[in-house]
Amino acid sequence: MTPTPITLTDKFAQFEDYWNPRIIGELNDQHIKIAKVNGEFIWHSHAEEDELFIVVQGKLLMDFRDRTEEIHPGQLLVVPRGTEHRPRTEAETWIMMIEPKTTVNTGNVESERTRLDLEVL
Repeated sequence: MTPTPITLTDKFAQFEDYWNPRIIGELNDQHIKIAKVNGEFIWHSHAEEDELFIVVQGKLLMDFRDRTEEIHPGQLLVVPRGTEHRPRTEAETWIMMIEPKTTVNTGNVESERTRLDLEVL
């Protein structure tokens, strides 16, 4: 396969819904995912996987039980495996995640927001 550039704004333009990650690439048994997020997600953790969040547009707030971190465009945050966290925003935010293919978006919690069969863009 011949590599071609991926334009993030073009990929984000292909959907409108929130908290529903899409796969835009693969890298060494990792998925490169994007999502539009708005409002509050659920508290959860991932026993086996670290998570990497990169903010493309907007501001992501990552709640931990003892603090909240703000992640702005051009910044990233790694959430270590086993760490309980809750992503949230005050307005629409675009994020990119790089994580093992086995990572489920809601981690140890199954809810109406759990996505098991992700769309590939």
